[in-house]
Amino acid sequence: MAAHGLKRARPAELIPGTVSVITARMDYLPAATPAQPGEWQAIEFGRLQRPAEGIVSVYARGRDYHKVMRGRLQKLSEQIATHVEKLGHRAFTDSAPVLEAELAARSGQGWRGKHTLLLNREAGSMFFLGEIYVDLALPPSEAVTPHCGSCQACIDVCPTRAIIAPHQLDARRCISYLTIEHAGPIPLELRSLMGNRIYGCDDCQLICPWNKFAQRSSLPDFDERQGLSGQQLVTLFAWNEDEFLRLTEGSPIRRIGHERWLRNIAVAMGNALRAAVAGGADIRAALQTRASHPSELVREHVAWALLQ
Repeated sequence: MAAHGLKRARPAELIPGTVSVITARMDYLPAATPAQPGEWQAIEFGRLQRPAEGIVSVYARGRDYHKVMRGRLQKLSEQIATHVEKLGHRAFTDSAPVLEAELAARSGQGWRGKHTLLLNREAGSMFFLGEIYVDLALPPSEAVTPHCGSCQACIDVCPTRAIIAPHQLDARRCISYLTIEHAGPIPLELRSLMGNRIYGCDDCQLICPWNKFAQRSSLPDFDERQGLSGQQLVTLFAWNEDEFLRLTEGSPIRRIGHERWLRNIAVAMGNALRAAVAGGADIRAALQTRASHPSELVREHVAWALLQ
């Protein structure tokens, strides 16, 4: 964020000539998600009660959304260009210094929830955002009014208390940040709070009442891949780097690399040992196989886990 500075808030400094921004959202719940209100959230929360199982955030169980949405936005841009002479355009989806949620809120896609994510009355928050920067003046859309009221369920449910106040998120405490973006050791005081979440965290979205309206995706791209849902930590921890790359090909998970993958799972395995789960001996034995791993990062988290 320091590197890009105000380019995030000034689109024309990122792409010279930009006059308007077209925003879009794309639902990502798998087509097989139960339709009964509250059922799929209960299933997801239920995973937390099985400490030996690794939890991958719902959005990451299918194909990498960056590729899917960027491709669709590019096609949309090209269709618009057939009607506008010499249209300058560029599409983004979480791929550049763009204030996506704020642009989406200002263009009427929804409002910023107290967890800072975008909420839509007809679709909750289980969707991706994307933008097309254009050099064409378009009439602005009106923003919508917020509808969170006095609810603060997302604040109360956060495992690490990363939502420090309404609309204020301390990313350094957020499990999604820690398991995906953070490259170094996970802070000691937060490890025990991460439970069995090994890639991302959905808790603040699962608890949100507006997600009873979350929409299923019509695209097969976001259907769950076998092995990324309901899988045992011991199995995931056993993947060597070649297996990790093969089994996460086309997935957003691949971007964290095998080293961070092992780091995250080691923390979850330590938490499973502390919970005295059945199969603790197998977890301990699996951790021992990585105790002398070439990566200092992995070794440190394995050693921590074995002490739990």
